[in-house]
Amino acid sequence: MTENKIERFKEERQRLNDIVMKYAGLEIKRFWNLDSRVYKDGALPKKVKELLGLVASLVLRCDDCIMYHLIRSHEEGVTDEEMEEALAIGLIVGGSITIPHLRRAFDAWDQLKKSDANKD
Repeated sequence: MTENKIERFKEERQRLNDIVMKYAGLEIKRFWNLDSRVYKDGALPKKVKELLGLVASLVLRCDDCIMYHLIRSHEEGVTDEEMEEALAIGLIVGGSITIPHLRRAFDAWDQLKKSDANKD
């Protein structure tokens, strides 16, 4: 996975969300609002909530969701160690069927980290 792939994911996600909102009624808009609000700082910080979302996404084997939460976790300052522990929990809960998703998650994480190094 390259940084371009990550950027393409972000752009495609935004494009598709714009289309959804073009047609969205009250129920869809309420769900979108709830989804964004639940990840705000509260008793748990955003960083922890993104890791929870990542673990759930790994267990559910949703590659788009995994990518989104990896990007958000990176933006929230998750460390390599925190990422590994969270993904290990997802692997234990989800079992070996999550391994292909785990591979892609670590690959994307590695690319996000490399993009940081290239900025310096």
